[in-house]
Parts: sequence; structure tokens; C-alpha cells
Amino acid sequence: MAKLVFGMNQSLDGYVDHTEFAPGPILFRHWIEHVRGLAGSLYGRRIYEIMRYWDDDHPGWGAAEREFAEAWRNQPKWVVSRSLQWVGPNATLVGGDVETAVRQLKEGRGGEIDVAGPELAHSLTALGLIDEYRPYIHPVVLGGGKPFFAGPRPRLRLVATDLMDESVVRLTYVPA
Repeated sequence: MAKLVFGMNQSLDGYVDHTEFAPGPILFRHWIEHVRGLAGSLYGRRIYEIMRYWDDDHPGWGAAEREFAEAWRNQPKWVVSRSLQWVGPNATLVGGDVETAVRQLKEGRGGEIDVAGPELAHSLTALGLIDEYRPYIHPVVLGGGKPFFAGPRPRLRLVATDLMDESVVRLTYVPA
């Protein structure tokens, strides 16, 4: 059975915003290896549309960006959306009964499935489907934006802390 993991880069004050801070080279290398090792990713519509950036090659990319794009393109993706009519390569649209679809996905696969997007994570948390939470805490204060936990906060138990680079800490929690 697959494990659903919600992990994202987050500010010290609890917000996610890809336009405000980015991973350094060490953390970006971690994300490349992380994506390579996933059984797949489950996206909400907004974060999926942001991540579609990696579907097309860009002339300014270095080797690391090309490597990440290759890993991202190769992994299976499921996109939860009621408004999208189609999704890109190696992606499947999930509409209708999301709970049943995600339960079947977990039961039909092994390994880790990444959950991307705080609103999707909130919905899946309410259904008791997320097995692990991994905020990557950056030394940035945003003062607002999209919160990592986009709704009632689940009761959690800390199981690990990892220094990811010179300034980013990953905390790993499981439901209490």
C-alpha cells in the first residue's frame, strides 16, 4: 500500500509561495532525487498548472533543471480538478469521488505518493488519507499567502528532523 506524503517548501511563518523563495543547489538536488523515487504525485489543479512549467524545455536551464524536468516528466501524476478538461503527458485527471479514487490509488500502488497543494492536502487530511507531513522550513518570513495547513490543523506527532542544507530544516510528522 502506498503512503501519501504532503511536503512543501514553507516559510518560517507557515506559508507556501514558490515566487518568494527557492531551494538552493543542495536542496534542489534533494528534490530531484525525491521526485525520482516517488511512485507518483497527486496534484491539486493550481499547483499542477504551476508544475506544468517542467513539461517544456527552457533555454536558460542548467543540468540540474533538465534533470528535475526529466524526473518530473517520467513520474505518474494524478490531478484532482473539477474544472480541467484535460491534463498533460503522464497525467490522469481525477474528478468525481476523490476519496474513492485516492483510496484505490493508495491500495493499488507501493512506495510514496507525493501530495502537492495545501488545499488538496486539507481535503485529504479531513478524510484521514495523508500518512505523513513534511514541511521544509526556509528562513523567510512572508507575513501572508497560502498557508501550509489550509484549514483545521491535524493533531501531529514529530518523528524526524533533518537539516537539508545550510538553512533549511525538514520536519516529519505523522497523524497523532
